Amino acid sequence: MSTSGDAAFRFRDIWLVAYGPSIVSAVGHGAIMPVLAIRARDLGADVSTAAAVVALTGVGMLLASLPSGALVARIGERRALVAAGLVDAVAMAFAALTDSVLGLAVGVLLSGVCWTLFLIARQGFMIDVVPATHRARAMSLLGGSYRVGVLVGPLIGAGLIHLTDLTSVFWLGAAMSVLASMLAATMPDLGEEKRAAARASGHLRVWAVIAAHRRVLATLGSAVVILGTSRSLRLSLLPLWADHLGLAASTTSLIFAGAAALDVAFMWPGGWLMDTRGRMVVAVPVVLSMAVACLLLPLATDAVSVALVMALIACGNGLGSGIVMTLGADASPSDGRPQFLGAWRLCGDIGNTGGPLLVGAVAAVAPLATACLVVGVLGLAGAAWVGYWTRRVDVAREQQLSRR
Repeated sequence: MSTSGDAAFRFRDIWLVAYGPSIVSAVGHGAIMPVLAIRARDLGADVSTAAAVVALTGVGMLLASLPSGALVARIGERRALVAAGLVDAVAMAFAALTDSVLGLAVGVLLSGVCWTLFLIARQGFMIDVVPATHRARAMSLLGGSYRVGVLVGPLIGAGLIHLTDLTSVFWLGAAMSVLASMLAATMPDLGEEKRAAARASGHLRVWAVIAAHRRVLATLGSAVVILGTSRSLRLSLLPLWADHLGLAASTTSLIFAGAAALDVAFMWPGGWLMDTRGRMVVAVPVVLSMAVACLLLPLATDAVSVALVMALIACGNGLGSGIVMTLGADASPSDGRPQFLGAWRLCGDIGNTGGPLLVGAVAAVAPLATACLVVGVLGLAGAAWVGYWTRRVDVAREQQLSRR
């Protein structure tokens, strides 16, 4: 595995250990997410409680971001990936076996914790094995591998439910997590010398790393919050508008499926653009596409126009596949990298959580069309902020590569 920036590097040399665990794990998660609320309802939860159970995945990710970075620093990426897969399998099996909403909630929360540990370890491994000249394409494919799993998982899950019952999907998730853990066990254990030196001198504390890099987390990190918020809006605003128009749930699902296909189609061009033209040329369209879509959404009055708006969002989102991880890799220090990536992950998770909360807050005091316009205007301002800080990243990266 080459770690230099020369032309000898080939993605096919690392594809199994680099992307195999992510795709397999995402298949399991993708199969479970569409039926999680239904499982909660089957166990006796009301609608609001079922929605809260689904949200616990994000809560677990938020809570685990900083501790996961600290853990990866101590045990390394390979052990962290293996452990995350095995514990996630236990969480999913528990969700299949439990007969209470509380038990399901515990399983979902634990699964969210494991997923964050998995993502941070995967990102750290990619930073080590991929040269800087190919970094964005590598991260784009990593983000895309999750999208592929989320596309395939529901299809397999639907077949299993048809043949057996709802709990079979959770057993599928458990099996996929075990398989992901087994694949991760075959990857090289990088950074052992650095970890040994850290054990001898004392590991850097998470808060010390955050304090040392507080400026980049407050500036570029805030741009990542905006990116995360923009990308999460499609999961909250679009379904609400479709429901507002009275579209059938099956129609909304088809619109999202078509958008997901566009999402996957644009991931490699987005990675290539980031590596060859800079991070800004992708980061700005991610936010701008969502902002423009929000401004156009009140004009969408039927399924076709809603699908066109969703396609606009999908093109921007697909181009930005891996953008948060790429920016994190660019900004991450050599010393204390896992701890920094944990803080970086927290910025992204805050954005992912903030999108639906923003829509809910505006929609609580104004009509949904007004909420679309407000979010759209905020998105335009956010695009300018993201453009400013990602351009600074591009300038620094150009200077670094010119010195190689």
